Amino acid sequence: MSIEKIEDLVAWQKARELTRHIYHLTQKEKFSRDFGLKDQIQRAAVSIMSNIAEGFERGSSFEFHLFIV
Repeated sequence: MSIEKIEDLVAWQKARELTRHIYHLTQKEKFSRDFGLKDQIQRAAVSIMSNIAEGFERGSSFEFHLFIV
């Protein structure tokens, strides 16, 4: 099975799932008072997905590895 699009990568799927969980958790009352922390945690979760996607788009295994590690 070849991977033709980013959505086929299990790592990206797991990162997306994590991002959904993070957004759900940060909607709770404890985070509603600390906008800076909430924003930082949400951006960090999205960054995981973004790095995987950017590395995937580079085309080479070496460059993909650089974005993942």
